[in-house]
Amino acid sequence: MSEQKIALVTGANKGIGFEIAAGLGALGWSVGVGARDTGRGEAAVDKLRAGGADAFAVPLDVTDDASVTAAAALIEERHGRLDVLVNNAGVTGGMPQNPTTVGIATLRTAVETNVIGVIRVTNAMLPLLRRSPSPRIVNMSSTVGSLTHQTSAAGPETTGPLSAAYSPSKSFLNAVTIQYAKELHGTGILINAACPGYVATDLNGFSGFRTPEQGAAIALHLATLPDNGPSGGFFDDAGPIPW
Repeated sequence: MSEQKIALVTGANKGIGFEIAAGLGALGWSVGVGARDTGRGEAAVDKLRAGGADAFAVPLDVTDDASVTAAAALIEERHGRLDVLVNNAGVTGGMPQNPTTVGIATLRTAVETNVIGVIRVTNAMLPLLRRSPSPRIVNMSSTVGSLTHQTSAAGPETTGPLSAAYSPSKSFLNAVTIQYAKELHGTGILINAACPGYVATDLNGFSGFRTPEQGAAIALHLATLPDNGPSGGFFDDAGPIPW
């Protein structure tokens, strides 16, 4: 077995996902750049390679069964295993999201990508992850998915804007992460949820105050946990986040 580690980052052609891929590439890993748009994925790979990373394109739409199956087959053929999966691809579903007026299609879009997409990709990649000596799964969540924060007296700077689709989808993702951790306990697969903070990306109209590089740091930390590291947790740069 090659000593070089293999990673897949979904939604990696831009923003936080790109910086996660760059960070793993800087560690000497071979990184699959998951991207729904093939052209943008290839452009991201070219940029990563220009920076010295060992990167390869993985056409991947997390909402499409055939696309995810093909992505798993590509990694199987190329490397035969996967050491780290970072489920980074996500959408807001569109704003505004007042619960009394939010469209059902908006809810479906957020859950389909942010939750079902994560389950779809994770289950497809698990056979490859089980072949790794130290497999890790990182689910990119958000503190807006924290029910503790959402029910606090804090203002929008803590809770985020009123969001009947995006925030609950991240709460759903957190709950799913716990269930995976329970099932995978004792297998050596560590799975955790991560919040990158309020990062300036096109997801929020570049209104965030953190850089994508800063947002990638927690994912890189959880992707490289030691074998005795936590599983089933929810973390940001400061440590555990209350559920």
